[in-house]
Amino acid sequence: MRADRLIQVLLHLQARPRVTAAELAADLEVSVATARRDLEALSAAGVPVYPQPGRGGGWSLVGGARTDLSGLTAPEARALFLLAGPGAASSDDARAALRKLVRALPATFREEAQAAAAAVVVDPEGWSAAGRARPPEVDTLQRAVVDRRRVRIDYTGATGNASLREVDPWGLVDKDGVWYLVAGTPKGARTFRVDRVRGLEVTATPSAVPDDLDLAAEWERIVGEVEERRSATWATVLVASEHVGVLRAQFGRHTHVEDPGDADADGRTRVRVGAPTPLDVARHLAGWGAGLEVVGPPAVVAELARIGTELVAAYDGRRVGARP
Repeated sequence: MRADRLIQVLLHLQARPRVTAAELAADLEVSVATARRDLEALSAAGVPVYPQPGRGGGWSLVGGARTDLSGLTAPEARALFLLAGPGAASSDDARAALRKLVRALPATFREEAQAAAAAVVVDPEGWSAAGRARPPEVDTLQRAVVDRRRVRIDYTGATGNASLREVDPWGLVDKDGVWYLVAGTPKGARTFRVDRVRGLEVTATPSAVPDDLDLAAEWERIVGEVEERRSATWATVLVASEHVGVLRAQFGRHTHVEDPGDADADGRTRVRVGAPTPLDVARHLAGWGAGLEVVGPPAVVAELARIGTELVAAYDGRRVGARP
């Protein structure tokens, strides 16, 4: 995990007046290239780490060897936590390393550093297929969260309607590669998909953030509400055990394998899949053809039969390549 390794790199630099990438790689049990990338990442983030070329050279932390982090400025401490934050949320070791780093920081920097570490929640459970590339707006939004600055976003909703909104950014969530902004609005807490943000401006207006905000708990509440809407209909299917992963990729977290080790005589596994309506479930399953068996409910079976009848009426007897 890179988060705790970056902290280890910094602590190594504090303990020695100078260290080479090769020495650091040996101490941390990583490749020399990885050690060099970590050193460059710290330097690029604003932490005062600089290389000294030539014989006897290496990397050093400006200010010499120290046993604490009092040499860091507030922006430097924040930069380190921004580097570590997203990955740290998914590792107990990384969280422990961050807690140690917080205790070593000067008291005046702790609040800002902790805000940076808590600015992102990682939720590995996708709602559907895997996510996409990290939007460039994430870094700007993350700094707005830490700096507590209101943002103005040009946002395109799921229906395609565009609007200009000014919101109070509370935090960011990486949900299996899809990024969401959790923000306060005049109508209460709202979520915005970052890849639908077409324009972004950080204002000078301080943002209003609840004093008792727990971003992880708030996200769990939001997920619960979304799940209730997205999984109003559940269907039970029998599918070849080796194809359960394909079904899971199709339905995401709305996939429950009833007993992975209890296949029937044909080697099929019983799986429950969910979607908002019987038609939504049937549309997802229709492409499987006879590749799986839908046990129920009757409403989903009826929708599949209707879809099948429509397809037969439209395509039965038509020659491949013939014009309609």
